[in-house]
Amino acid sequence: MDIREMALPQDLEMLVSTVRRLARDKIAPIASELDERGEFSRRVETMLWDMGLLTIMLPVEHGGLPENKDLALCLCVEEVAKVCASSALMMIIQAVGSFPLLHAGSDELKRKYLPSLTSDSRTLMAYLVTEPGAGSDVSAIRTTAVRDGDDWVLDGVKCFATNGGVAGLYSVLARTGPQRTKGLTFFLVDRDTPGLSIGRKENKLGQRSTNTTEVILEGVRVPSSNMLGREGQGFLWAMKDFDMSRPAIAAQALGIAEGALEQMLSYAKDRKTFGKPIGEHQMIQAILAGAAADIEAGRGLVYRAARRYDMGLDNSKLASMAKFFCGDAAMKIATDAVQVFGGYGYTKDYPVERMFRDAKLTQIFEGTNQIQRLVVARKLLKEA
Repeated sequence: MDIREMALPQDLEMLVSTVRRLARDKIAPIASELDERGEFSRRVETMLWDMGLLTIMLPVEHGGLPENKDLALCLCVEEVAKVCASSALMMIIQAVGSFPLLHAGSDELKRKYLPSLTSDSRTLMAYLVTEPGAGSDVSAIRTTAVRDGDDWVLDGVKCFATNGGVAGLYSVLARTGPQRTKGLTFFLVDRDTPGLSIGRKENKLGQRSTNTTEVILEGVRVPSSNMLGREGQGFLWAMKDFDMSRPAIAAQALGIAEGALEQMLSYAKDRKTFGKPIGEHQMIQAILAGAAADIEAGRGLVYRAARRYDMGLDNSKLASMAKFFCGDAAMKIATDAVQVFGGYGYTKDYPVERMFRDAKLTQIFEGTNQIQRLVVARKLLKEA
């Protein structure tokens, strides 16, 4: 599905076209180097700030778009992920990290912190939910927040925190009561708050130029005004955040799949075996056709899920469908791309090897694809 078939507003079409040029001309040439170094790229971060891609979900007065926010995020993530999944993830995490503040924060808290998230001030956010014993099972969180007068004191260890070591502001989900889901609450924590420290930096298989760390909370004291929403609402806001973020993760997977298909098509036309381009062999053609069909199907799910979110409609079933379908498709298509390239696909001389590694994460984070299937099945049974 070409974006021109979607009757997009002209400003959104122009944004996607501009992002496509940025990805092709500025990010693609350095993607392999970023992956090899495995370091967070301030250079790419600056590009994304300059184009307003880290403020899409914010209110208009702070640089956000007036409408179609989640669809715009998905379209831009898709374009960047075609050439560099790590760079695309920066956009997603900024949206995910700011979500509790935007939707649950008090007016006072928004007035205080939103100006720091604009393209002028450029503060990155991190989302501290996952723990060593709490991944897909958010209700298993053990990090505690204990009331002490007018403050809350946070203690615990968060892991796999994207932007963990480079963020200036953290959305932290902590346990404020014994109930599994109704005992969780979000808090906003400044990077320079005493007791907050950065632990181990993860050495990852893929999406290597994202910064992924432990964040350690030892007696971190925050005022009660830094609570996001009411006490016990944290699980609810985490689930609502997923409705926004899962289409974007699916869009990242979709972009990886598209990038892998583009590489296969180019190689299939140039590489010859048995006296003809490999693209003329039927088994290669079957791989290309299957990849193209999966991409088109996945794109429909992503765009529908994002549009429903922007319209204020329940999209959780579609968001989960998009996430597991596109994640699985990205892994399959990237694996097929390595196979089509043969021995060259197993080397770092071509980007399909990186895409193969990057695709795997899309099946794991923001709720594993197995969890997504459970979400969909439960929705179907409830609807029936």
